[in-house]
Amino acid sequence: MPTTKVESTDPALEAQVFWLRYRREIAALLVIAIIALTAFIGYRLYHDRREMAASAMMASAKTAVDYQEVINRYNDTSAAAAAYLLLADAQRKDGKFADANNTLQTFITKFPEHELVSTARMATAANLESLGKQDDALAMYQVIGSLNAGSFNAPQALLAQAQILEAKNRVEEARRVCETIMTKYRDSYAALEAARVLRTLKPAAPQTSSMGTPPVSAAPTPTQAASAPAKP
Repeated sequence: MPTTKVESTDPALEAQVFWLRYRREIAALLVIAIIALTAFIGYRLYHDRREMAASAMMASAKTAVDYQEVINRYNDTSAAAAAYLLLADAQRKDGKFADANNTLQTFITKFPEHELVSTARMATAANLESLGKQDDALAMYQVIGSLNAGSFNAPQALLAQAQILEAKNRVEEARRVCETIMTKYRDSYAALEAARVLRTLKPAAPQTSSMGTPPVSAAPTPTQAASAPAKP
């Protein structure tokens, strides 16, 4: 009975053959990997050094000029993000509300995922109120309520909406916002304030029919009663 001959393979020999066949391609891949790793390590070192230098500079910054210098030199670092917020606060204290809002908007644009974006929007709305732009401030508070609903500023933004609506005598809208705060954020300080605002709101005016209230006839004077013809 004939038997099937099984060819044995040598792993070492196969590896050698594979290397001889693809050695150029393998060498090229190794060179690319080494270059990529070196570039990554170099970038990390550069980035870490910039972050450290920016943090050191930020630690000694005290004035608006200092904050602006941090931004100019290290505008892509976490220290620069803090510098934007502190610069805006310094501008607000100087009464430069429009400049402060420009600074805050730049911060929001450059760092859209920063944890203090909702705080920047709250500060923007407060500056708009200081400028007497109540409608713009209301719109900004509404943006916070929709885009940053999960942030710690959301209930405060809703409360500010209710207060502006109350000042504008938009009572029913203010009432709905207060009820939203008390429902969604019942354990917050804003809920307590919303309950207080709700108690101060004027009751809704009674609705009248489209026909209006019929006029009330005045009682006849004694002269009119005397001159009126008697009914048969």
